[in-house]
Amino acid sequence: MGESAHSVDVTRETFPAQVIEASEAVPVVVDFWAPWCGPCQTLMPLLSQLAEAYAGAFRLAKVNIDEQPELATQFGVRSVPTVKVVRRGEVVDEFLGALPESQIRAVLDRHVERASDQHAAAALAQIERGEVEAGLAALAAAADEDPDNHRVRLALAEAQTQAGRYEAAAATLKALPVDVAAEPAVAGLQARLDFASAAQGAPSIEALEAAIEANPDDCEARYRLSAHRVLRGEYEAAMDQLLEVMRRDRAWGEDAGRKGLLKVFELLGGQGELVQRYRSRLSAALY
Repeated sequence: MGESAHSVDVTRETFPAQVIEASEAVPVVVDFWAPWCGPCQTLMPLLSQLAEAYAGAFRLAKVNIDEQPELATQFGVRSVPTVKVVRRGEVVDEFLGALPESQIRAVLDRHVERASDQHAAAALAQIERGEVEAGLAALAAAADEDPDNHRVRLALAEAQTQAGRYEAAAATLKALPVDVAAEPAVAGLQARLDFASAAQGAPSIEALEAAIEANPDDCEARYRLSAHRVLRGEYEAAMDQLLEVMRRDRAWGEDAGRKGLLKVFELLGGQGELVQRYRSRLSAALY
């Protein structure tokens, strides 16, 4: 179906360069289509028009599944049209069928870089240089200038959390739409804020350890100690304390031990050896 400056027909041989490598610079929208597919004939021109309209903010890669069945199998394509968005070598979004332009733009706008992304990157660089106040102010300004760019607002919440501005971070997260707030990255950050709230005003680690030694059933001390450990990145030690809260008093804090473990899993992205190991220990404690 032809090529342009912003779209290309892709084969198994060219896929690594045209999609995987190219996705390091911009999102690559991979359209799996077939000549016999009616909806494909509607979607393809629309995607091509959008590629031109976005002027290089994303790249369109077209895969004819009749000619490239291996790619279709590799990406689990069962019907066409299937569209997958690849960024930095990973599939980050997808949709099926010939969606209307407004819905396609909504998908694209979740991933293409905007001016506010560039301003946010500059603000984060300021923070890394130690200019925390100026960087946070610039990041907040970037979020205000483009309120629909939720990536910037999430970056602001993360920066506020790292700077110890927990109330500000919570307010930033609260302003996110419901669908964005349900994303794993947001859930993980919210979990960190919950632990920060538990640690705020709590006794020191040493004082909490002494309290637990004096009374091993002191679940509040164990929970607050776990919060300190989470904020220090000592996740295994934190989960050990949360498991003990579960074992000693399942009802304490309305099942705070189990809920706390689930929050740590969210914070760690829900995967990895440590998460799997403690999921097993959680199941053993429950059953």
